[in-house]
Amino acid sequence: MKAASFAYGRPNSMSDALALLADADGEIRIMAGGQSLGPMLNLRLVQPPRIVDIAGLAELRSVERDGEALVIGACVTHADIEDGRIPDVTQGVLPRIARGIAYRAVRNRGTIGGSLGHADPAADWVTTLAALGASVQLTSSAGRRDLAVTEFIQGALQTALRPGELVTAIRLPSLSPAARFGYAKACRKPGEFAHAMAAVLIEPDTARSRIVIGAIDTTPIVIDDSSLFGGAITEFRQSFDRDLADRLLMQAGVTDPAARHIHVSVLARAIAEAAP
Repeated sequence: MKAASFAYGRPNSMSDALALLADADGEIRIMAGGQSLGPMLNLRLVQPPRIVDIAGLAELRSVERDGEALVIGACVTHADIEDGRIPDVTQGVLPRIARGIAYRAVRNRGTIGGSLGHADPAADWVTTLAALGASVQLTSSAGRRDLAVTEFIQGALQTALRPGELVTAIRLPSLSPAARFGYAKACRKPGEFAHAMAAVLIEPDTARSRIVIGAIDTTPIVIDDSSLFGGAITEFRQSFDRDLADRLLMQAGVTDPAARHIHVSVLARAIAEAAP
């Protein structure tokens, strides 16, 4: 099957792109790397009357420091991150996650902003950036606003994007050298979509922690208080409460016991990595 017919625009600048979005009459889809949108078009899961291709916009490939944070343009590719072509303020977390995304051909074209904008529950960046406390920069002809990733993702394939808005950058806070990060996911084979994933961030110097359970058909489960699992950060691994994790998954709509068992096991692996 091939995509239904659509009008195609490839703006030469951000201002042109925002003007196209502002003047859109009816549904419009943004294409960056096209690694998610392309298959959906070919399967006719989406049939937008117009597509705006932003892959050529240099403004969206920029990377800059903002104090202790890093601002990553939306069209920076997974391969750019994997290969170290951008600075890393996460003690190696970013390139590690990028290496585990799908296959190299996908990483060469897929973008970090496109992944967030698509909001697939099984996307590595959705879970990882939520755990790292990242925020998303949204721009329209009317101006700019910033949302935490946890606010931006509103469900499976659902975001807080308003008509005329575009994901333009991701702002990522620096991790201290003492911070520890654990990440795990379950796939039937390498490169396939994950059936369960979890990210755990522990910051001993600030006594903070965050757990994110992803790859569920709703917003990720975000837990900012490790005491919910029965102990202090220093006892995180030993105090992990599998029953509580199971109940949280049940409350999030994961009703299949086998699926919950996989999620809890993946979470236990992520915690063991972050709190050895």
